[in-house]
Amino acid sequence: MSIKENANTGYAQKKFEQPTKRYCQMLDLYDDPELIKNYIACHAHENAWPEISKGIRSVGILEMEIYIVNNRLFMIVDTPMDFDWDTAFGKLATLDRQQEWEEYVSKFQVVKQGSSSSEKWTLIDRMFKLLD
Repeated sequence: MSIKENANTGYAQKKFEQPTKRYCQMLDLYDDPELIKNYIACHAHENAWPEISKGIRSVGILEMEIYIVNNRLFMIVDTPMDFDWDTAFGKLATLDRQQEWEEYVSKFQVVKQGSSSSEKWTLIDRMFKLLD
């Protein structure tokens, strides 16, 4: 029997065969339970837009996770060490259906209408790391 991953049991982490780095971002959703429920549903595996996942991978992102507490989202993005954030997200904004996706999810997000992904999400600084 396998243990279902959740906040209490923890989440398995993917191992990569190359050195990686991590970016963290945050974004707020409108504080409306029905909108939040629908936002979560549109990110479910069975509802994912394949062009969006393909585009994310094509710009060099190895893994992306989004966590939620109340109406606040926290995203973790793992990339190769030579990944350039601005270049990758500039390219991502031009890919198939990306603008359509951004417009679709913006109805849930506290963002300026017409914003790209990199304009919506705020990169956040790490303030603590458990030292070896």
